[in-house]
Amino acid sequence: MTNDVKNILLVRIDRIGDVILSLPMLPLLKRRYPNAAISVLVRPYTRELVEHHSCVDEVLTYEHEDSLHSLRSVLHEIRKRRFDIAIIPYPRFRPALLLFLAGVPVRVGSGYRWYSLLFNRRVFEHRKDAKRHEAEYNLNLLRPLGIEEPKEPQFEFSVSSGAKSAIDALLLEKSIPPGGKFVILHPGSGGSAREWSAESFSRLGSQLQERMGVSVVVTGGKGEEGLVQKVVAGMAGTPAAIAGRLSLTELGELIRRAKVFVSNSTGPMHIAAAVGTPVVAFFPPIIQCSPVRWGPYTRKKKVFTADNNSCRLCKGGACRSNVCMDQIDVDRVYVAIINFLDEKE
Repeated sequence: MTNDVKNILLVRIDRIGDVILSLPMLPLLKRRYPNAAISVLVRPYTRELVEHHSCVDEVLTYEHEDSLHSLRSVLHEIRKRRFDIAIIPYPRFRPALLLFLAGVPVRVGSGYRWYSLLFNRRVFEHRKDAKRHEAEYNLNLLRPLGIEEPKEPQFEFSVSSGAKSAIDALLLEKSIPPGGKFVILHPGSGGSAREWSAESFSRLGSQLQERMGVSVVVTGGKGEEGLVQKVVAGMAGTPAAIAGRLSLTELGELIRRAKVFVSNSTGPMHIAAAVGTPVVAFFPPIIQCSPVRWGPYTRKKKVFTADNNSCRLCKGGACRSNVCMDQIDVDRVYVAIINFLDEKE
């Protein structure tokens, strides 16, 4: 059967971190089916995360889920390519239906949805109890294809020469010399997580500049310009603010050059882990958001999880707001960063 498989589709139409945590599936599929072409179906804004990957032959985009025209267009493209196998790590009804209607012979997905009969290779594993990492849940979906989980999943984050040149110019603009030591603070989460306060990020950035003389770069995506400016305005020294102006691969190249990346649970945190930069990350006391499942998938990490038992609002109950995140102490975070900086010396 291996030699008969000519076309494979991986469906990943959710967010940045979800796409990053599916990257280890690609080399395993290529190793199992070396003669097959691998396509990935993603949202337009995450396209660049996979379009330069060495195992990806084609990238398809899933434009507007609520548009009948868009759905028909995607169905046409799937049918035209006559995929032999399709895998959906994050199950949703419409893409599952599209694969069924397109007549893909092997459709791999969760066995725990009401529409799971649209899949004919089902994996019965709940993710909501966060017993292991999301990347490992994704890899387990390959078992029906005879692919076992590797001991060391491979994250390939490919960056074009244009993106590298853009970051060269950006660092020059921000007066950070080639090879200069800098730490990235990324205070936003794109609405995907509870957030450590802007004031805490400001205090941390001030300490890094005043005590260590380390350059600080504060980053954010589109729509986070105000948050970035708030963090910078509350910080001593001369931090660099970069918000809403980088592509995802440019951001990845900037993160690759940083000595440490500090953030809430968010997509760029997973980019940092993928490119090998040490990560300091903040998580709320919510099982669905647990770092066991969503933490940075790297050995070079320090994770801080808020304590709802000490929270003045939650008082040991369910986490109700960002107030819990105030339990994460700036001084302890500073020490964690310094430990990474010392390792890099």
